[in-house]
Amino acid sequence: MTRFAHRIDQALTFHAIEVTKAAQQLREQGRDIISLGIGEPDFTAPPIVVDTLARAAQAGLSGYSPALGIMPLRSAIADYYKSHWGAEVDPERIIITAGASGALSLACMTLLNPGDEILMPDPAYPANSNFILCSGATPRLVPCTAQERFQLSADKIADHWTDKTRGVLIASPSNPTGTSIEREELVRIIQTVRERGGVVIMDEIYLGLCYDRVPRSALTLDPQIVVINSFSKYFNMTGWRLGWMVVPEAMVGPVEKLAASLNICPPTLAQHAAISCFTEEALAIYEHRRLAFMERRDFLLPAFEKLGIHVPVKPDGAFYIYADISQHGMTSDQFAHKLLHEAGVAVVPGLDFGPAYAQKMIRVSYATALDRLRETIDRLQKIL
Repeated sequence: MTRFAHRIDQALTFHAIEVTKAAQQLREQGRDIISLGIGEPDFTAPPIVVDTLARAAQAGLSGYSPALGIMPLRSAIADYYKSHWGAEVDPERIIITAGASGALSLACMTLLNPGDEILMPDPAYPANSNFILCSGATPRLVPCTAQERFQLSADKIADHWTDKTRGVLIASPSNPTGTSIEREELVRIIQTVRERGGVVIMDEIYLGLCYDRVPRSALTLDPQIVVINSFSKYFNMTGWRLGWMVVPEAMVGPVEKLAASLNICPPTLAQHAAISCFTEEALAIYEHRRLAFMERRDFLLPAFEKLGIHVPVKPDGAFYIYADISQHGMTSDQFAHKLLHEAGVAVVPGLDFGPAYAQKMIRVSYATALDRLRETIDRLQKIL
């Protein structure tokens, strides 16, 4: 019998994948399924980005790029940090990757050794634990309360820090909760980790999708943290597989060695196209879409409360709602099964995001059109 590495057995399961498969089977049977499961925007890349891709292909710009990405794109991202997120970043510290997943993989393999531990909040995106496991280290999920916005606090980091702890992996705004870390608390978190000689890996994939505050990168607080971002969510380029990371200068060389070996380079044509994401034309489209996401959130929150689906913390970013369904007397898996098979609505059970709230919470993605969300509420009213 084939033997697999023990870390494969430790890897967290994605129930979202099983929900997606079940939803697809029902579609093949002729059912109309509304997907509020996978976090994929219903918007696609703006026309200017698609046109730039076509021009790059016609110009023959499809060969290997440098392992760290093309400099025009790295410079465009640096300019964007300064103009939109308040941070001065040297383009040489910006590394283009094959999606945020590629960035997280490179960050974990560069920074972590077997025996290390990384603190994360519970709830958290399950793939982040798997990146840590694949590096040989161990994720330690720390239960976080609604009063803490389901985010790690400096106090909890201090309480759970051991001689094995290498640092923290946090996200703001977060998947699955859509909540951000308050700036004052983030200052304390960074200071707490730095005092212990640790590293902060900051997931800012949803930073562009903030609704109730002006977004500021954590790099404005400490330029030496590791920041992860992506073109998938705010820039609506999921299948283009393009992301980036901002790293301290000393990390650039080691990451380059790994990136060249593992990926050779990020997708070259996607890199050339992504430069157009930062034009005034594209940014105006993205702002319009951000407001559309906010409108969807503001429609769903009161509608859910009327249905007995309680949202403990109002999400202020991303496109997720982390909701408590315990009032309905079912586990999250049972509730998700009921919604899918009786209402034709796919959601993700809380089992994916850590054990603390696995049985009582679901994650809902509102990355789908408002008319479909209205139809969702109509369907749920008939079965709940």
